[in-house]
Amino acid sequence: MMGSESYLGFEPSPATREEMETLALGDGEDDPFHSSMSSLSAVPATADPLLSPPDPAPSSSFLDPPAYADVAFSSPNGSGSSSGSPPLSRNPSALLNHRLPIEYSKITVSNPQKEHEPAAGNSLVPGSGTFVTYLITSRSLDAGSGSGEISVRRRFRDVVTLADRLAESYRGFFIPPRPDKSVVESQVMHKQEFVEQRRSALEKYLWRLACHPIIGRSDELRVFLRVQGKMPLPASTDVASRMLDGAVRLPKQLFGEPGGGYVAPQEVVQPAKGGRDLLRIFKELKQSVTNDWGGVKPPVVEEDKEFLERKEKVQDLEQQLTTASQQAESLVKAQQDIGETLGELGLALIKLTKFENEEAMYNTQRIRAADIKQVATAAVKASRLYRELNAQSVKHLDTLHEYLGLMLAVHSAFSDRSSALLTVQTLMSDLSSLHVKAEKHEAASSRIFGGDRSRNRKAEELKEMIRATEDAKNCASREYERIKENNRSELERVDKERRADFLAMLKGFVVNQVEYAEKISNVWSKVADETSRYVRDSI
Repeated sequence: MMGSESYLGFEPSPATREEMETLALGDGEDDPFHSSMSSLSAVPATADPLLSPPDPAPSSSFLDPPAYADVAFSSPNGSGSSSGSPPLSRNPSALLNHRLPIEYSKITVSNPQKEHEPAAGNSLVPGSGTFVTYLITSRSLDAGSGSGEISVRRRFRDVVTLADRLAESYRGFFIPPRPDKSVVESQVMHKQEFVEQRRSALEKYLWRLACHPIIGRSDELRVFLRVQGKMPLPASTDVASRMLDGAVRLPKQLFGEPGGGYVAPQEVVQPAKGGRDLLRIFKELKQSVTNDWGGVKPPVVEEDKEFLERKEKVQDLEQQLTTASQQAESLVKAQQDIGETLGELGLALIKLTKFENEEAMYNTQRIRAADIKQVATAAVKASRLYRELNAQSVKHLDTLHEYLGLMLAVHSAFSDRSSALLTVQTLMSDLSSLHVKAEKHEAASSRIFGGDRSRNRKAEELKEMIRATEDAKNCASREYERIKENNRSELERVDKERRADFLAMLKGFVVNQVEYAEKISNVWSKVADETSRYVRDSI
C-alpha cells in the first residue's frame, strides 16, 4: 500500500496545509474549486479518510496517500460532495455499482460500544475483559420476512461464527473472506482507529455476503442480520477443544471398539482438519503422501480437464491482478504527489506575492505581483483538481483490489474440492483394505471345522465396517460432486461479473481522466490568456 506523506522527503506541515486550504482564491465561497474540496478538507491529516466521516469545519484537504481501497471521494461531476456526505464505506455498493443484494436494500454497521465480559474477573491483560459490539441495521426486500429496518447488536466473535457456519454449509462457493482477527486485539481495542477500521471492514464484508447470489439468500445470513437478541447460530468450537475430543476418541478407534473404527456418513461432508477425528486426519495424510510419492495411481483422481485449465487461468489472473494493483497504487501515489507539490508551489508563490506587494516601490512591481498571484491561484486550483482526480481514480481502480481479495475465496473453494477428493480417495482405500481383510478372514475360517464363535463375531464386525464405510464413501462422493458443481457455477458467475466490472472500471477511469484533464487545462489556459501580454511584449 501507499507510504506516508514523507515519501521522497516531502512532508508539508499541518500549519502549511491549513493555510493553503483556507486560502481565499478570489472567487468566493461559491467557487466550484472551493466547494469541490470541502468534503476532502474535513478529513484530518492523521485520520483514515475511509473511516472518519468529514466534519463540517474544514481543516486540511491533503489526504494521506491512501491504500486505494480506503479513501473518501467527491462526486464524479466535479461539483464535490457536501461536508456532511458519507465516506465510501457508508455505501459499499459503490464498490461494484451495478450489483446490488438480492434480499436486502440496506446493511450498515455503526455505533460501536464497549462492553464487559460477564465473568472476566481481574484479568492481568489490559482490555481482555472487554469487547466491542456493533449495531447492525438491515432492511429486507422481502415483505414476508418482516417490515421496516431491524437492528441487532453483534460482536466480532459472532461474525467468526457466521463465517464458520457459511464455510461448512456452502463448500465450493466463493465465499467472501471475513476480516482478520487481530492477534493484539485486546491491547488495541480501546483505540478508536482500530474500532473504526473493524466497523468499516465488517460493513463491507456483510455487503459482499449479501451481494452473493447464494449466500445472500442463506438462512445463516438472515439469522445473523434479522434475529434480535443473542446470536442464535451455534458458536464455533476452538481448535484446542476439537483436538481434545479427537484425542479422547482415538483409543476407541485404534483398539476397535464398536462404532469407533469407521467414519460416520454425516462426518465426511466436512473436512478432516477440524480435529475431532484424529484417525481420519492421519489416514488422509497417509493417502496424500501416497498420492504424491507412492507411485500408485489413486482409485479416483481429478479428471476434469476443463477445471484444471481454468484453475491455471485463475492462477495467471491472480498474478496479473497483483501486478496491475501495484501499478495502480503507483499511479495513485504519483497523482497524490503532483497535487501536493502544486499546492506547495501555489502557496509559496502567494507568499512571494505578499512580499512583492509589501516591498514594492513601483507600479510595475505590483503588476508583476498580481500576475504571480494569478499563477499561484491556478496552481492551488490545479492541486485541488488533482486530488479530486486521485480520489476518483481510487474509486474506479479499487475494482482491481476487490478481485485480488476475491482470489482468497477462490483458493478456499478449490481447497474444499481437493479436500473432498482426498476424503473419497481415503475411504476407497479403506474399503479396499477392509475387503481384503474380510476375504482373508473368511479363508481362515473355512479351514476350521464347525466354525468359531469369536471368528464369526469378527466377520460380522468386518461386514458392518464395510457397510458403514461404503455408506460414508457414497456420501463423500456426493459431496465431492456437489462441490464440483458449485465450483463450476461460481467460475462462470465470476467470469461474467468480471467482464462487466472491468468494463465499468475502465470506462469510469478514462472518463474521469479526460474530464479532469480538461478542467486542469482550462485553469492554466485562463492564466495563459491573462498573462498573454508578456508574449506580445517579447515579440
